[in-house]
Amino acid sequence: MSDHLLSDRDLDLIFRSARSYNAWKDETVSRVELEALYDLMRMGPTSANCQPARLIFCQTADAREKLAACVMDGNVEKVRTAPVVAIIGMDMEFYEKLPQLFPHTDARSWFVGDDGPDGPLVEETAFRNSSLQGAYLIIAARALGLDCGPMSGFDKEKVDAAFFGGTTVKSNFICALGHGSQKDLFDRSPRLSFDEACRIL
Repeated sequence: MSDHLLSDRDLDLIFRSARSYNAWKDETVSRVELEALYDLMRMGPTSANCQPARLIFCQTADAREKLAACVMDGNVEKVRTAPVVAIIGMDMEFYEKLPQLFPHTDARSWFVGDDGPDGPLVEETAFRNSSLQGAYLIIAARALGLDCGPMSGFDKEKVDAAFFGGTTVKSNFICALGHGSQKDLFDRSPRLSFDEACRIL
């Protein structure tokens, strides 16, 4: 096997054996682990290196309780009991950092020109790339030995008001982080086969 390939054990850890957890062991996640997670996540590619994702790690009981008040009933206990829940947000003025992040050309003008700062190109770019970064977060967390429980069942307006009020950031999705418990873990759901989902042209 090439030195440039991950081992089967690594691939199991990140993909094949990894699960979306609903319950958590009573084990903390440290700031060092969260910083290491972000340090990996930020290396994933985004359009013009725009990096629109902004994260809030709800680690304290107060922060998790505040978030729990914004989620669907089925997600309340998941949020309350997880060691950390990340809110993956998207900065709708991400383009203001493009002179720093993509200095090769005037990329900022792509978003503040005819389309305007509230135009569909801004919305589409922020949503697509913050979603990508959220996926990188999940992969990075698993690679570092953490388990994940991504969720989309929450009131976006409530989350935005509670955590991003007065900013240009809007929420995309949330993801619990920690060491998963087998309690309330469903059997793995089916995946589509290559022939069902793919075409080679």
